[in-house]
Amino acid sequence: MDFHFTEEQLMIRDTAREFAEEQIKPIETEIDESGEYPKELIMKMAELGFLGMIIPEEYGGSGLDMVTVCLAAEEITKASAAVSLTMGLHNSLVGLPIIDYGTEEQKKKYLPKLASGEMLGCFALTEPNAGSDAGNQETTAVEDGDHWVINGRKQFITNGPVSDMAVLFAATDRSRGPRGISVFLVDTDTPGFNVGAIEKKMGISASPTSELIFEDMRVPKDALLGKKNRGFRVAVTTIDAARVGVAAQCVGVAQRAMEEAIAYSKERKQFGQHISGFQLIQAHIADMAVMVESARLLVYKAAWLYDQGKPCGTAGAMAKLYASEISTKVAHKAVQIHGGYGYIKDYVVERLYRDARIMELYEGTSEIQRISIALDMVKKG
Repeated sequence: MDFHFTEEQLMIRDTAREFAEEQIKPIETEIDESGEYPKELIMKMAELGFLGMIIPEEYGGSGLDMVTVCLAAEEITKASAAVSLTMGLHNSLVGLPIIDYGTEEQKKKYLPKLASGEMLGCFALTEPNAGSDAGNQETTAVEDGDHWVINGRKQFITNGPVSDMAVLFAATDRSRGPRGISVFLVDTDTPGFNVGAIEKKMGISASPTSELIFEDMRVPKDALLGKKNRGFRVAVTTIDAARVGVAAQCVGVAQRAMEEAIAYSKERKQFGQHISGFQLIQAHIADMAVMVESARLLVYKAAWLYDQGKPCGTAGAMAKLYASEISTKVAHKAVQIHGGYGYIKDYVVERLYRDARIMELYEGTSEIQRISIALDMVKKG
């Protein structure tokens, strides 16, 4: 068992850390308060290769492993969970299905542009009546000559308003339920593709989330990704891998919250001494440190399994479940250590607390993770 990272992995982690410190942190509060998508910042990330880490070199990416992606994701998320979401999308939900299921033509069309930032992507699976029950797709795709005609609505789509292309799921045979879902690669300038309501969220404000509405949208037959009616399998395998990256983001939020709490405890004085000297504060810090490190180990085990080509679904679910829940707990403790100051926007822990809460909801709720883990445990006996 080797817990050491390679020189390349450490170099990329340090590059991400430097970028976060120099480019993101100076504007982290500004973009949270304004809610504006930091397109210029995202393009700088693309120039450094962070949008194409998982994309093979022959398609303009870096061809890196999941462990390296997680190292970078943690560092970027420490500065801004909202900014890290575009990086996460391109290196998982958008990039992976094209890599794993795309034709050569589809790979050449999309992957280089996703890696360079020329195109931004989104993953259009969730619907008003298809959240945790993702197989209940009401968006339909009907064959019409050399085209598919797509009608329906998607909900809570990250990057929806700013994307240039979408990995879009639709029912091609509703009578078959999850076995009748297909996937399409769709350019957002296609007639009939419309952005609906843009959500006002509790946290990750600089990451735009919206409805997508499709009205008689015609896409060519070759927009189909993979095989007809095999789209649910694409969703499951993609999300299994994506959860590993999300778990790394959770660790990033928790790590930053802990760092802020420790720094504050060493500055704040009460009863004539720094509060870091009080045992109750020390107990909070110890709990935070154990939770963060435990979550980090779960993340890198899941990432390692993925890189070895081994099943990582349950390991990813465990990592995502635990890391998301401790992210909230650590942020909660960070606010508590700050006292009343932690409740005002002048202190970053207030934002971290809001940002952490989404982690238990997207990419599968904690309840879904528990069901997935339990089913696998029972199956294995």
